[in-house]
Amino acid sequence: MKYGKISGFSDEIASDIITQFEVLNRLGIEYFEPRNVNGKNISELNDDEVMSLKDAMAKYKIKVSSVGSPIGKIRLDEDFDKHFEVFKRTVKTAKTLESKYIRIFSFYHKGGEWSSEERSEILRRLRMMISYAEDNDVILLHENEKDIYGDIAGRCADLMSELYCEHFKAVFDPANFVQCAQDTLRAYECLKDYVEYLHIKDALLADGRVVPAGMGDGNLQYIVTDFINSGRGGFLSLEPHLGSFEGLAALELGDKMLGLPKSGEGTFTIAFNALNEIIEKI
Repeated sequence: MKYGKISGFSDEIASDIITQFEVLNRLGIEYFEPRNVNGKNISELNDDEVMSLKDAMAKYKIKVSSVGSPIGKIRLDEDFDKHFEVFKRTVKTAKTLESKYIRIFSFYHKGGEWSSEERSEILRRLRMMISYAEDNDVILLHENEKDIYGDIAGRCADLMSELYCEHFKAVFDPANFVQCAQDTLRAYECLKDYVEYLHIKDALLADGRVVPAGMGDGNLQYIVTDFINSGRGGFLSLEPHLGSFEGLAALELGDKMLGLPKSGEGTFTIAFNALNEIIEKI
């Protein structure tokens, strides 16, 4: 089968946005999840830079699936008022780029057990952000990430049970759950009613190394199959994070891997091909 909503963090191809788009065009990928553009974080782009990005998108016929923002990746003892201004700027960028989704996180702390006071502060901050998202008609997608409040399935479910709505939903990242020693099948069954968007990233339980989709312990075949068959029509966003890994030489690289000029393009293509192998089995 062909799945029409494949996207990816194309800054893993190259920092230059034109190179990113040229590779996406070659692979037939019509969306991207902007995180770093020409070496600058998406949340830091000024109005002129955002319009320049939008012009490049139009030229290469690329659309945004979700803004891959760093919002919520600060400690609770850092300046939230300042961070909220960055958030508002990011919402403006998302609207200019015609993206209804913005990826966010749920904050770090100094370590140890999460206190009830910290949880209350996280909920307060997220409610502020959700209210602003509602006013601006965008959807915040919370990603499970190592060391934030929502790093394990139980705390992600806590956030969703408290806050899930039309403007606050979940991104499911299997590799991040693996790296937190979570059973991804249990995590997915716990959260799937909240999941709007998948990050396609797999990892090994033994050492946390990221590998192509289907080669790790993330249960990608089951999760992608259920997500597609659910009829949600959500995005599958490639986040390769691939370096050297065991089994690379054994991959069937195919014609698309011949003569690739850059390792970034090569590893992104490996990730894309691995996802397509999963989709073809559905």
